[in-house]
Amino acid sequence: MIRVASMLLRKLEKSHSIMSSSQRQLHKSVPCLKKGPKNLKGKNSSSQRWIVRQLSDPYVQKAAAENYRCRSAYKLIEIDEKFRFLKPGLVVVDCGACPGSWTQVAVNRVNAAEGFPRGMVVGVDLQYMSAIKGAKLLSNCDFTLEETQEHIQKYLPNGKADVVLSDMAPNATGLSSLDHDQIVSLQISAFKFSKIVLREGGVFVSKLWDGSHCKMFQSVVGDAFKFVKVVKPQSSRSNSAELFVFARGYKRIKQDS
Repeated sequence: MIRVASMLLRKLEKSHSIMSSSQRQLHKSVPCLKKGPKNLKGKNSSSQRWIVRQLSDPYVQKAAAENYRCRSAYKLIEIDEKFRFLKPGLVVVDCGACPGSWTQVAVNRVNAAEGFPRGMVVGVDLQYMSAIKGAKLLSNCDFTLEETQEHIQKYLPNGKADVVLSDMAPNATGLSSLDHDQIVSLQISAFKFSKIVLREGGVFVSKLWDGSHCKMFQSVVGDAFKFVKVVKPQSSRSNSAELFVFARGYKRIKQDS
């Protein structure tokens, strides 16, 4: 199994290396609509359905009421309430951070803005992100590039972090197998980065769209962490293919140092 997983990893890394910049253009969490338009005139049917769904979504309404930038905040909140890994004083890297809801949750839970012990949160995304108190944001940066990852490390104490979050996702093409391959490639990039920056015992959380490589990705991650679990928060829409891989207990070995 380990050999097969390693072969898959090399295959997907090769696929990732030849992916065009246009295919990788949006590795971010999708912004939510907090206030809808007063009328839908001129909108096509799919846009109308999306707007109606947003306006009737209780998590969208809750995010607006609690000042989160997107409903996806509650996915991270649920994962943290289940595994209790975001603690005061920890250092967190948020990959694919735009519009910033996961960063907001992390800032609050590790005391990055105020409180003691004081934590740190670094968020990175291809898109522009407006400031979040307590977070260092790297906008318009392609996380998958080596220079971006080196830039992130410069902000981390001794170049190390306790938690790496990755909500990155490519532009969906509508072809499920292609979309799946592309998101796995992005998460492999985040996984490899986590092996560089995580302290021993650290946590890695990544988003996938369900597909043929999920179990293999879980196996590859499991080789580097003591505990791995696939979770789907209640706030994740029931018709969504997204799921999250939670990995705890990074096993730092000599070649990772």
